[in-house]
Amino acid sequence: MKEQLQQICTEYAMTFLTDVPLSSHTTFHIGGNADFWIEINSIQGMRQLLQFCKKQKVPYFVMGRGSNILASDDGYRGVILHLGNDFSEMQTAGQNKILCQSGVMLSNAAKFAADQNLTGMEALSGIPGTIGGALCMNAGAYDSEMKDIVISCEYLDENGEEHVLNSEELHLGYRHSFFTDHPDCIVTSVMMQLHPGDPDQISEKIAEYASRRKEKQPLNFPSAGSTFKRPKGGYASQLIDECGLKGYQIGGAQVSEKHAGFVINQNHATCADVLQLCRDVRNIVLAKKGYLLELEPVLLGVQAGEFSCS
Repeated sequence: MKEQLQQICTEYAMTFLTDVPLSSHTTFHIGGNADFWIEINSIQGMRQLLQFCKKQKVPYFVMGRGSNILASDDGYRGVILHLGNDFSEMQTAGQNKILCQSGVMLSNAAKFAADQNLTGMEALSGIPGTIGGALCMNAGAYDSEMKDIVISCEYLDENGEEHVLNSEELHLGYRHSFFTDHPDCIVTSVMMQLHPGDPDQISEKIAEYASRRKEKQPLNFPSAGSTFKRPKGGYASQLIDECGLKGYQIGGAQVSEKHAGFVINQNHATCADVLQLCRDVRNIVLAKKGYLLELEPVLLGVQAGEFSCS
C-alpha cells in the first residue's frame, strides 16, 4: 500500500510522508504518529487518492489547521490528507462574493475580504482554522456563524466525483452541516456572500474581536478551542464554572482558570489525560446541573467507547 500511495503522490507531485507526529499538526499539540501524510495540491490528485482509498479500504482523514481535533496517543492508522498552503487560493467572484479554496485560513480570508472593503467575516477572523473545516462544523463566534455568509461550496465524494451544494443543501446548524453527516466527503472550495463596508470600521472590528479573544481566552496554552458544545438552555463554560471546576487537572490537561469552556494542554498533556478530564467534567456537570455535555472537538484515532460519561 505504501508504494502505491507513493506512486500516486509522485505522479501528481504531492508531498508524501510517513510516521508523522500529529502533535506537531494540531493546535492541542497532542497525538501519536499518523501512518501516512499527504499534502494535497490538486483536485486531480485528491480524486486519485480517494478512489485508491475506497478500493483498498484504507481509512483517511482530511485535516486543515488541526484546530478542532483531539488526536489519539496511538496516532492514526491511515492516511491524513492535508489541505494547506497548496490549497489556499482566494479570489473575488463579483457581486461582493469571494471564493476560497478550503485550505485558506479564516484569518487570511477575513483580511482578503477587508482588503476588498467587504464586511461579514470580522467575527470569524480569530478562529484558528481553515475555511473548509469551519464550514464542516459551521464554526462561529460572537453571534456570527459560517451559515451567515456561505452561499455554496464544491466538494468531492468518496468516489472522487465533484458536486456543488447551495446554502439550503448544506443543512448548516449549530456545529452541524451536511459534512458532519457525510465525513467521507471533502470540501474543496467555499463561496461566501459579503457586503460593502467601510475599510476603517472593518479593521476596527477585527482588532476588537482579537482583543476580546486575548482578554477572555487562554490563547497562551495549546487547546482545541471550546471543548464542549453549548447545551440547549445553558452555556457549557458557565455550568463548568458553577461546578467549581476551573483549574481542575488530570495529568497535563487542565480546565482553564481563565475560561472554563477551554480544556488546555497545560503541561505535556496526553489524549488520555484530556479524555479522563472531560469524562470527569461531564459526570460532575450532569450530577450537579442535570446537563449532559457533548465534546466539540473531533476525536481522531480514538476508538468508540473511549469517551463516555461513566
